[in-house]
Amino acid sequence: MTLDLFADQPLEKRIEPICEGAVILRGAAAEEAPELIETIRENFAVSPPRQMKTPGGHTMSVAMSCCGEYGWVTDEKGYRYQAEDPVTGRPWPSMPARFSKLATEIASQAGFPDFVPDACLINRYEPGSKMGLHQDKDEVDFSQPIVSVSLGLPQVFQFGGTTRSERPVKIPLQHGDVVVWGGASRLRYHGVLTLKAGNHPMTGACRYNLTFRRAR
Repeated sequence: MTLDLFADQPLEKRIEPICEGAVILRGAAAEEAPELIETIRENFAVSPPRQMKTPGGHTMSVAMSCCGEYGWVTDEKGYRYQAEDPVTGRPWPSMPARFSKLATEIASQAGFPDFVPDACLINRYEPGSKMGLHQDKDEVDFSQPIVSVSLGLPQVFQFGGTTRSERPVKIPLQHGDVVVWGGASRLRYHGVLTLKAGNHPMTGACRYNLTFRRAR
């Protein structure tokens, strides 16, 4: 894989291809990070992060909340999107304009114009948290990309193939990095390795991840 096409871009803001339909935009969210993190905390005050259980009864190590028209939920009934927060019984907080603007602009830079998310999953990783390889397939329209923003402590992203058995590529992600995948890569397996202990000046001992999607 060559990055010669992107050599004229500043080091802190460069685009790295992963495979067809998938790229990393290094540092793309770094400048807006303080406002994004403040907004995340405001969202948590309304819809607190929680460790949900999978249909099989496994408690996720990642604490999650959502904002937008829909939020992603898992419990004994299965995986799904719904308009109400099951913890509060109220609609999820509206998606902040700075969130949707960032997701739309970055998706366009990655080759996916006109992306308008209606759901944002807000994950809080603490040391020991991880996300196993999985596909994002609860959405209705697979022509829409996934936009994933990393904030805080570094973590290793895994991007695999269309089957779970294919060995994933391991990609270190830093504060402000954004991964976008769609098209031929939309249903590839992906996840993150266990978060190592550390301290970040903006997030402390944790990492936040914003995952923007078009659910319906």
